[in-house]
Amino acid sequence: MPADPLHSAGTPQRSTTSQPTSGSGASAIEVRRSSRRRRTVSAYREGDRTVVLIPARMSEAEEQRWVSVMLAKLAAQESKRVLGDTELSERAQRLSAQYFDGRARPASVRWVTNQNTRWGSCTPSEGSIRLSHRLQGMPEYVVDYVLLHELAHLLVPGHGPRFWRLLEAYPRTERAKGYLEGVVAADRLPHLPGVRGE
Repeated sequence: MPADPLHSAGTPQRSTTSQPTSGSGASAIEVRRSSRRRRTVSAYREGDRTVVLIPARMSEAEEQRWVSVMLAKLAAQESKRVLGDTELSERAQRLSAQYFDGRARPASVRWVTNQNTRWGSCTPSEGSIRLSHRLQGMPEYVVDYVLLHELAHLLVPGHGPRFWRLLEAYPRTERAKGYLEGVVAADRLPHLPGVRGE
């Protein structure tokens, strides 16, 4: 497999970073141009950033179009990906290590289908975390926020200032809360006949 063109010696390229378009899953978008890349465009998530790889000869208009196409494609792939309980537990361990220095150590993390009024719950005495199945298919940053919220309860039981200070470490807390508030608000809207295929 060829080396990453960004790090290849002697390959001229340009890299630009911009703020995301609304609805994209990352806080920044980095476009990397490569003279070695002829026709293909690809994209991937790198931490809290989306990297889009394009040929160096592309115009600015083509770049913008391809960035939109690739963001939509990544979002569609992520919305179809459903984590199993084992992957969810591994994700919780990674998040704890990244944001809480590994201090939050759940005994179990799993999906449940009996939580329809809350997104997640935690029983600190047992070290168990449960996430509502309704989160499946939502953007990864939203699932990560709910996991971090419940992990924080292993360290601080209530929702006082100390609890919220822990969550300040996660840069997408406000965005995830806004997303979940939007889902709740949408569920409360009256469903007019014909609008949602009823």
